[in-house]
Amino acid sequence: MSDTNLDTSLTRLLGIQTPIICGAMYPCSNPELIAAVSESGGIGIVQPMSMIYVHDHDLREGFRLIKSLTKKPFGFNAIIQKTVKAYEDRMRAWIDIAIEEGVALIITALGAPGWVVQRAKPAGVPVFHNTVNRMHATKALEQGVQGLICVNNRAGGHLGAQSPQALYDELADLGVPLVCAGGIGAPEDFRRALEIGYAGVQMGTRFIATAECHVHDDYKAAIVKAKATDIVVTDMLDGVDCAVIRTPYFERAGTRAGFFSRWLLKGRFTKKAVRLLYALRGIWTLKHAARRGLGFRDVWQAGQSVEGVTDIVPAGDVVRLYHRHVVG
Repeated sequence: MSDTNLDTSLTRLLGIQTPIICGAMYPCSNPELIAAVSESGGIGIVQPMSMIYVHDHDLREGFRLIKSLTKKPFGFNAIIQKTVKAYEDRMRAWIDIAIEEGVALIITALGAPGWVVQRAKPAGVPVFHNTVNRMHATKALEQGVQGLICVNNRAGGHLGAQSPQALYDELADLGVPLVCAGGIGAPEDFRRALEIGYAGVQMGTRFIATAECHVHDDYKAAIVKAKATDIVVTDMLDGVDCAVIRTPYFERAGTRAGFFSRWLLKGRFTKKAVRLLYALRGIWTLKHAARRGLGFRDVWQAGQSVEGVTDIVPAGDVVRLYHRHVVG
């Protein structure tokens, strides 16, 4: 690493100064947050459902708002799992808009990314894919992705099963940039991830507790107050394990779906429809909890990185602080 910037395969590929990705978050990713992270030298990622259905921006106009706030690179998140055809068609249209508007990176999740790579390649847009293990990583690489977002067991929201070190060790020989996703709440966590060998980090929880993130103050305060032991895992949002802050709602309702729900979620003929219903309910719950604060099904996604979050500051200050911590 040089004494003026953090020179990694991620910064070189994307043309950014600091290898920090502000991960796409539903319902927390608003244009002002994305732009602030990019402007400060990292890269913010658009989450289209959040942009359109939470923050009330037409997708193309949202991209243009970001570009009015920063001339630096930003990216786009595509959840590409097969659900209903209407959603799949809409995601294809959204990806086309993202490429037309000049995104610098597309991050895919929960599906086969080959068709996204084929759309992005002519425009020179790299595609990274979320992975929790080697099997998923190799399948994504076979389809042409250029990097991997390595989701570990300290992540907020949907999380993996392995520690940051174990996941890196499993994937290190694959020859592409690896990004550590989960557990990065303090500058020391950033340095540690780079020392392990990661090309950069993806952070979500830390960026929720910033001035530019448009969520209720109760949510931000809960992140600042929480410790790692206050993070619990629930399958009640969309049928898949998800890391959230322990709140009075989960104290009352518990964190696990009931026996009958679990049976439906595993059934050959029922799991797809039930997961869709869970997902729709989860989308509604997260949106309203983030807007209304305590007292409305206080369901707030966050990872164990809360341990390192002690204040609410501008997003750009977070990026600059992490940068200085490594380069001085």
